[in-house]
Amino acid sequence: QVQLVESGGGFVQPGGSLRLSCAASGFTFSRNHMSWYRQAPGKKREMVAFISNLSATTSYKDSVKGRFAISRDNDKNTVYLQMNNLKPDDTAVYLCNVMIDAVDYWGEGTQVTVSS
Repeated sequence: QVQLVESGGGFVQPGGSLRLSCAASGFTFSRNHMSWYRQAPGKKREMVAFISNLSATTSYKDSVKGRFAISRDNDKNTVYLQMNNLKPDDTAVYLCNVMIDAVDYWGEGTQVTVSS
């Protein structure tokens, strides 16, 4: 079965950095595009970053462009999200996502809190 396990969240001051990881299993990782989403309390879930299966294409939500970088290691079945210059508005639960045969799969998420 498909499993996505996020890690790397935490508490950081504004301007700080975190690197999130998502370990995937149960499907052929190198054949699937991956995304990071986030959901803040009382807000809708939103896509933060996308990476194609062979890393040829990436895209980002406008508010994180230039600060966040998505990458993947197909040998390790892992996708990463490097987050720099974090802001309080980045506070949310960050979730890893893959869509397989029109079905969305999600991890449980990792909490990121940005506060002074």
